[in-house]
Amino acid sequence: MYLNFEGMSAVVTGAGGVLCSEMAKGLGENGFTVALLDIDLDAAESVAKGINESGGKAQAFYCDVLDKESVKKSASLVEEAIGPIRVLVNGAGGNNERGNTTEHMTPKDLENPDLNDKNLFKLDPDGFRFVLDLNLMGAFIPTQAFLPQLSKHEDASVINIASMASYRPMTQVPAYSAAKAAVSNLTQFLAVHLAPVNIRVNAIAPGYFLTKQSEKLLTNPDGTLTSRSQRVINHSPSGRYGKPKELVGTLLYLCDKEMSGFVTGVVIPVDGGFIAYSGV
Repeated sequence: MYLNFEGMSAVVTGAGGVLCSEMAKGLGENGFTVALLDIDLDAAESVAKGINESGGKAQAFYCDVLDKESVKKSASLVEEAIGPIRVLVNGAGGNNERGNTTEHMTPKDLENPDLNDKNLFKLDPDGFRFVLDLNLMGAFIPTQAFLPQLSKHEDASVINIASMASYRPMTQVPAYSAAKAAVSNLTQFLAVHLAPVNIRVNAIAPGYFLTKQSEKLLTNPDGTLTSRSQRVINHSPSGRYGKPKELVGTLLYLCDKEMSGFVTGVVIPVDGGFIAYSGV
């Protein structure tokens, strides 16, 4: 199938990151004029430069998705620069060490909580809250800010970025898991709430992707997989990690009203079969 989104505009938040930069490139390669929003403006500008040099159209903007005024300002600048957007990709998100725990609590943790600063007793509420805000409010605030632009189209799309943790919590990352489950729930709410104004809302749930950012966590210095990383592979029917470019097809499908005009309120896993495998 041939897709052509010439004349259409899109926003990608968190566009300086590994996965979202690849999605922004995919939009640019298929005719979208893309606004790249990120708190790291240098990273966003680097991605925009690559899109422009490849024949696409892109522009970078500073944006803190947790600051309502920052997002409102960015939305105004985007509309002035490229017109009212038709697609919003809420890609900003991530985890923080302060929202992590060990895999299990042990009897020793109960006897002396101070022995392990990663048990539930010691989990930093502010760190937990930051991860919740980054992923949940980081999707809600931009959706609210760009809603007036999206509503100017007969068919517009909001595409959130969920996770495997939206389905089942991952060990060691309770804040991130709770946040991504909330993103999935918010996607369904918004799909119902915005349907009368012709805005479809869906989400993509990436599986496990080996990127430069995650490489140190998933591989040993000699390039072999860590024990935790090997468990992911063992639970993946595909037997490998995903490549960031493998998210683009699903993204473009959700953008195209001819192919997905009757699709709203769904979370599509792109995971190599991870959630389909029971382990037995």
